Amino acid sequence: MASGRILVVDDDNSLLELMRMRLESANYEVTATMKEEEAIEAAKGQVFDLSIVDLRLAQKDGISLMKELHLIVPDMPVIILTAHGSIESAVEAIKNGAFSYLTKPFEPQEMLFQIERALENSRLASEIKRLKGLLKEKYDFPNIIAQSEGMQRVLEVASRVAKTDSTVFINGESGTGKELIAKVIHVASSRKDKAFVAINLAAIPETLLESELFGYEKGAFTGAVRSAKGFFSQAHEGTIFLDEIGDMPPSTQGKLLRVLQERQFYPIGKEKPIDVDVRLIAATNKNLEDQVKKGLFREDLFYRIHVIPIFLPPLRERKEDIPLLIEHFLKKFRLQMKKDVKRLTPQAMQKLMLYDWPGNVRELENTIEYAVAMTQEDVINEDFILQKKEVTSLEPLRTLKEARDAFEKSYLIMLLQACKGNVSQAARLAGKYRPDFYDLLKKHGLDQSSFKKTE
Repeated sequence: MASGRILVVDDDNSLLELMRMRLESANYEVTATMKEEEAIEAAKGQVFDLSIVDLRLAQKDGISLMKELHLIVPDMPVIILTAHGSIESAVEAIKNGAFSYLTKPFEPQEMLFQIERALENSRLASEIKRLKGLLKEKYDFPNIIAQSEGMQRVLEVASRVAKTDSTVFINGESGTGKELIAKVIHVASSRKDKAFVAINLAAIPETLLESELFGYEKGAFTGAVRSAKGFFSQAHEGTIFLDEIGDMPPSTQGKLLRVLQERQFYPIGKEKPIDVDVRLIAATNKNLEDQVKKGLFREDLFYRIHVIPIFLPPLRERKEDIPLLIEHFLKKFRLQMKKDVKRLTPQAMQKLMLYDWPGNVRELENTIEYAVAMTQEDVINEDFILQKKEVTSLEPLRTLKEARDAFEKSYLIMLLQACKGNVSQAARLAGKYRPDFYDLLKKHGLDQSSFKKTE
């Protein structure tokens, strides 16, 4: 199998044939031509991994040809061949997009080394681009499941603030997806190519927190056998996400406040401060204003981090998102477990819709994972849903109209989910005429197209 496909363009036929032989003996597939127009046609007809182009050609210079080749294959590395007296032109070629240059006469091993380096660089660039694409695919705004009005508001605020460097404060119960929203903001920001460093402050012992956040010098304390970077240094020019900031001890709160005010900090044992450029996103499931009143959280730090507040609603307040989340988790776990589990029975769906979800989206995900793992059928029935958990509403007592409207909306969602968005079938099951059914959907702000499944 060839190591790569290379296009070689040079108007010196003897050198052209010599390079062809050298490259083919090194297991490369080679297309060699003396004419610029043939090189362009070759690039249009097949994909090359790399091109070697002479700086001086019969009809045009190599830089112009390189630019034309890059219009066809933008990411293809190009190595320029140049005479000894044309180094300045070769440097100009690199400024215009060439990967490197070779000065004639050159050693065959030097040519092969340059080619291997260019191809490896190209492979790494492609892999980085692929990984960034996966990251964007997972955390881009359109990929976040948010049909409910509350989550739509969250994403609207997140999209606006992403382009700024303002500090973001996310408040919400455990399991509502605070880190997910933080990652979405980072990926949509100008810092997306830098690090996203997430820390759960509640999981770090108080005695270790300062050294973990700010790092330390060798010999700063017993056991410090080497210097270590802290989380803030790791997040330099990127985003640092401090989850459960309400659990940060008062002694560390003052040090964090100083970092935010002065944009520098002292690692333990270091006499000179380190400058840091980070975007802070903080989150908690606690009421920080109450923590301030109780003296557990510094008021000045609260106002420093409470710049752009985002409240994540609990799952019980966004139940119209539940069917879409279930479909997402079903797809995830049937791929992971290689089980062809297609859907839930209406009874199982009803059970999930009526449950109060104290653990929010994380609890729902765990519930679907358990159900997919346990079922032996391609449909999940209610026996594998929320076993030994009481499915009752813990919401405050509502008026009859409010309760009726809430039930009506949940019933419509379950119908559309069961019928995969088919309004005619859903209306028939509900015993309604289609126009009346459409009126009900409009009343509750439901879009039937959101429930249509694509296989």
